[in-house]
Amino acid sequence: MFAQIFINRLKCLLRNRETVFWTVAFPLVLSVFFNLAFSNLDKSETFNPVNVAVVNDENYQNNIFFKAALNEVSKGDDRLFNLMEVTEEEAERLLSSNSIDGYITVGSSLKLIVGKSGINQNIIKSFIDNYLHTFSTVNNILVKNPAGSRALFENLSQRVSYTREVSPSSAAPNNVLNYFYTLIAMACFYGCFWGMREITDIQADLSSLARINTAPVHKMKAFIYSLCASLLIHLVEMAILLSFLRFVLNVDFGSRTGYVILTVILGSIAGLSFGAFVSALVKKSEGFKIGIMIGATMIGSFLAGMMYQNMKYIVAKKVPLLSYLNPVNLLTDAFYCLYYYDTLKRYAINMGLLTIFIIVFWTGTYLVIRRRKYASI
Repeated sequence: MFAQIFINRLKCLLRNRETVFWTVAFPLVLSVFFNLAFSNLDKSETFNPVNVAVVNDENYQNNIFFKAALNEVSKGDDRLFNLMEVTEEEAERLLSSNSIDGYITVGSSLKLIVGKSGINQNIIKSFIDNYLHTFSTVNNILVKNPAGSRALFENLSQRVSYTREVSPSSAAPNNVLNYFYTLIAMACFYGCFWGMREITDIQADLSSLARINTAPVHKMKAFIYSLCASLLIHLVEMAILLSFLRFVLNVDFGSRTGYVILTVILGSIAGLSFGAFVSALVKKSEGFKIGIMIGATMIGSFLAGMMYQNMKYIVAKKVPLLSYLNPVNLLTDAFYCLYYYDTLKRYAINMGLLTIFIIVFWTGTYLVIRRRKYASI
């Protein structure tokens, strides 16, 4: 009996081209647009040397210490400045044409001339302030202890930092991944369309398939068998999406492949249960139910950072409870935990809360449809 209902239900569901499109084709198309839009996002945050000029006059040539310091930070692939030594007239012309971010003049004091304020201008100013502070410190030490000048100059370039950055993971931060992770979470919850389809077809007052209700099979058994077919279809769709993201768009999921697959399975079950619960609870038209499910899914995706990445962190900071009440965010965060964190504690919390959502949705669905009877069919 299970095999017969399962196979027939598969054939029936696969004929619904509109649902197939929204649950597999739409996420694939959206992932391509995401890749086109965000492929250079990390590259845009790569540091580029600041274009700066110095007025090459007698004062500059005589100030050998500043000249040496400026040339030192303007060499190599990791240089701070793209340095140009020019006349004052040429420096003004370069600044006016935005070819440089500022220029320096050397006199009784160092002066920085800029056309506007910004990050690059602050970098130049910070370098000058750091040089002046270091020069003043060295000068004071030499005045008090001239005998220690040799040791001082030998150790001057050896800066010691007393703080260090500790990362919770060996994985490199990636600003693009969260967009794709929210896309996967959204696709998981688009399984709600399959869940709605099952509830609609199992209820005689919502569907023309009255024979399902008159068949000599327990209603809940028929529902569970049919639901297995919907889940299989959606898992295959999710497998296609994951394969496309990983092998075509090169989206990194980390090394925990088994946990990624487990997350997708739980996410698909959550999506189906959500659709079944909404369809069973709301006694309105199918279009109205679809509107509720799409609206809830897209709001959850927005709060998880799909449209604006920082929204996820704004919600976590301002309304942390909402992060745990948003199942789309739980899925997104679970994928990020698998990629970024070395421990599974936060991942386990996300999956535990998602499981609670699944239990609540299925329990609510069961309580609504188990006693629903009809005077006539």
